[in-house]
Amino acid sequence: MSVKAFELVPAVERVKLMSEKANTQISCIDVCGKNLYIGTNDCFVVHYSIDEKTVSSAGRVSFHSEKQGHKYLAVKKPIIQIKAASALNRILVLCDSTLTLLNMFDLEPIMTGAKIKGVSYFCMNDNPVRTNPFCIEICVALKKKQIQMYTVTEDRIIQLRDLPVPEPAVVLSVDGIHVCAALQTQYLMINSETSQTQDLFPYDSEQINPVIKRISKDEFLLSGPSALGMFVTSEGISQRPPMQWSDNIVSVTFVHPYVIAMNDEFITVHSILDQQQKQAIPFQGGVFLGNFDGHVFVASYRQIYSLIPVAFEKQIQALLADKRVSEALELAQNANKTGMSKERFMKMYQKIQQQAGFIEFSEQHFEEAADLFKEGQVDIREIVCLYPNMLPTSVNFVRSTPPLHEIADINQITHGDEDGIKEYKYFLRSYLEEMKGTKSAIGYRQIIDVALMKLYAEVNSPELIPLISVDTGCELKDCVDCLEEHKRYHALALLYKYHGDCDKALSLWTRLVDETITDESFPGLEFVVEFLSNLNDHELVWKYIDWSLEKDEELAVQIFTERPKNEIQTERLRPDAVIDYLHRFPKAVITYLEYLVFQKKLEKEKYHTHLAVLYLDTVLRLMKTNNVKKEEIDIARSKLRTMLQMSNLFRVQLILGKAKETEMHAECAILYGKLEEHDKALRILVHKLKDFGAAENYCLLNSDGKDPSYRKRLFHILLSVYLDPSFERKDTLVAPAVALLNSNVADFDTVKVLQLLPENWSVGLLSQFLTRAVRKSMHSCRLSRIERMMARGENLNVKEMCIELQREPIGMNDDRMCAVCNRGFSDPTFVRYPNGVVTHVHCAKNKYVCPVTGKLFSTRVKKVDVESHK
Repeated sequence: MSVKAFELVPAVERVKLMSEKANTQISCIDVCGKNLYIGTNDCFVVHYSIDEKTVSSAGRVSFHSEKQGHKYLAVKKPIIQIKAASALNRILVLCDSTLTLLNMFDLEPIMTGAKIKGVSYFCMNDNPVRTNPFCIEICVALKKKQIQMYTVTEDRIIQLRDLPVPEPAVVLSVDGIHVCAALQTQYLMINSETSQTQDLFPYDSEQINPVIKRISKDEFLLSGPSALGMFVTSEGISQRPPMQWSDNIVSVTFVHPYVIAMNDEFITVHSILDQQQKQAIPFQGGVFLGNFDGHVFVASYRQIYSLIPVAFEKQIQALLADKRVSEALELAQNANKTGMSKERFMKMYQKIQQQAGFIEFSEQHFEEAADLFKEGQVDIREIVCLYPNMLPTSVNFVRSTPPLHEIADINQITHGDEDGIKEYKYFLRSYLEEMKGTKSAIGYRQIIDVALMKLYAEVNSPELIPLISVDTGCELKDCVDCLEEHKRYHALALLYKYHGDCDKALSLWTRLVDETITDESFPGLEFVVEFLSNLNDHELVWKYIDWSLEKDEELAVQIFTERPKNEIQTERLRPDAVIDYLHRFPKAVITYLEYLVFQKKLEKEKYHTHLAVLYLDTVLRLMKTNNVKKEEIDIARSKLRTMLQMSNLFRVQLILGKAKETEMHAECAILYGKLEEHDKALRILVHKLKDFGAAENYCLLNSDGKDPSYRKRLFHILLSVYLDPSFERKDTLVAPAVALLNSNVADFDTVKVLQLLPENWSVGLLSQFLTRAVRKSMHSCRLSRIERMMARGENLNVKEMCIELQREPIGMNDDRMCAVCNRGFSDPTFVRYPNGVVTHVHCAKNKYVCPVTGKLFSTRVKKVDVESHK
């Protein structure tokens, strides 16, 4: 695949020599800075100064050359090689198998015997191990089977070492300590320090002109069989695929990333990145090709040209124009190796990535396009603007100049194909989702959110609701029409809510509940109730409370019961106002009163009484209604009994009066208990309900937290109810009475029980009760004796401590001073600490800590004695 990488420009159109003989031809050249040296076939060395000029308006390069001098070496042999050594102001010339040093400016030979004879080829080491700036290192191939290494100074050529080879070397190249040599039949790699050799591959000298070119550190390019260019490292291996050349290659040079080869008809340019030929320039009669510090010169027999590299940007733009994206990117990645500054390279490479991204985008290569957009940091607006009506109306975006692409919009790319448009929209959705929240999205939040909202709304994506409801960048004017068009009413209501217009949001939600409009994403009435529960605008709450209660009063009452904890209380939401309002909704008012009583635990008589009355009315209503399940009545009565049992704030007489009108004996028993009329309560439980367990439990519940004597009194009342001689069926209560006496939880005064029991009861019947009573009495007696003995022992210990404290006399006189305030004692009392410190009573702030030393004596009492003044 072709690309114009170089332009052929004349440098020296015709070499001017001393004579104009027709047979004078160029055989080799070398360029050092602005100095051009030419070797001819008739033994002349010609020196030109050459100056490169660029016409800024057209960007074209031209050369101005001027002959500086020439030198005839007088051996009538062609100049084979010529190399300039600027560090030495010398040029090395190979002619008639002799390597000679000439002065760089006057071309005169160095008359110190600085010559090497029998040379067939030589090369300079551009990467020497020794870095002496006043000498260079060369490698010489002799006509005999030998290669030699030399150091060259201004006036001498010093031999370093010999490297024997099996055949005479024809061509050489050196990198560091490694010499790559083409012998007469094969290529060889030689370590110049160890003389170790490694065979590379053979070649046929009749068909192949051997070529060796150093490409990079420890890597060479060799001309191989079948017109292949073989890459070889100093280790003898190839790390790149071979390069297909033309036949009869004469000369090769390398300008990253291109390998330039010349035969008798063409100059071809290959990329080292993909080994493909990129350009072919017709050129006949070529004799020499070389890269001289980045400037490529090519010589024919009479003329010298320069291969001017086309700017990388132009090459890359040409590739992009052909939609050869991978080649353009690969070439751009290597542009920084051409000496371009890092800043300029990054700017250029980023733009190329952006252009490449839009090319891939137009080809529907979405994965590649997304990667290039991200790496090239494409302005998100450049992508969104390709989608009609996706940019917010407030965004006035003008595409970059010069343009990154020639795409009008996605309709142009897809030609209106619906499936293609869907694919492009899916790409935009995925790309924006990935970019959202990244550094590239900073400053473009509104653009991203509006575009995503429109894309989500179109396909009814579940991501639409989270996008709009939480910290969205969507504006109303950009979204209302789109959401209404696609009937995304719940999302629209959330957007109204986000922008503070809760009335419009509630208006839409009420219509959704009433099913005048539909939206499958709407959660239902529960969502509206929850929203109203957290709404701080109480006027708006009251606007929609009637509608909510009419829909579901048990659910809607949560608007009052699930208010935020830190909400400021207003007059309209006072409990009394809410209760007055809810009188039309019986289920709601019960739920609200339960919230006040059980959750908020408000201790107001009217709330407790109101709730108890409503519970009671519910029970009475159910009892009067036909075909009501017993379970429903039991549940209602259970709620009433729980309320009556746990609360002490309701008006007992009011509830009792209503409960006595019906056969609600369990409730009446609880109410009599509240009035301390335990005898009536227990008689109901025993005689009416015949629930002996409930009677026993009644005594436990009503005595909980009270004095033990109170519990005994309740159990005595229960026992007296069982043993009441006036009860006509008293014989049936003997068994529960005996069970009560034998109960582990009941508590009695044994003497009173014995006085209460009928005389006709046998001892056997009471044996269990009497045994427990005797054991309990003995246990109490023994505990009392133990406590008494322990108290006596404690008393003796205290007396002993007092005797010990009083054993040592304390002398108090007018000279004795308080250890704290250092004043005398005027009061007959004082404080003495165990360590002998004596203070005033008011100076002893802590009886257990010495005020002078801070020593802690004890946390127990009696460690400090108050003595009378003697």
